[in-house]
Amino acid sequence: MSNPQELKYSKSHEWVRIEGDLATCGITQYAQEALGDVVYVDLPEVGDAFEKEGEIGEIESVKAVSSIYAPVTGEVIEVNEALDDAPETVNSEPFGDGWLFKLKVSDAEELGDLLDAAGYAAFLETVD
Repeated sequence: MSNPQELKYSKSHEWVRIEGDLATCGITQYAQEALGDVVYVDLPEVGDAFEKEGEIGEIESVKAVSSIYAPVTGEVIEVNEALDDAPETVNSEPFGDGWLFKLKVSDAEELGDLLDAAGYAAFLETVD
């Protein structure tokens, strides 16, 4: 399993792409494989604010319903509405078109708490 080097990762299996004060977020390859076939994604509303590690949405698969957590504190500025019609994109392109939401980061210092690709890979070795 290859995790893109340019992304940051949370221990709750969200990935984060940082562009200035914007964070595009999704779930990792590991998370989507553990969930199985995604059938529904419940995303936050634009304008909603979330604290780091607060529940921001849910993903429903044929196996389970799993919470999605905010990897950093921020305000939702965009959600991936294409997932309403094609939630399976989370499985086929978790690091691309399967992104979930974008946050305007409130506290840039929290980005330092996220793992780099190597740190996330090491963390995954402790999970199984």
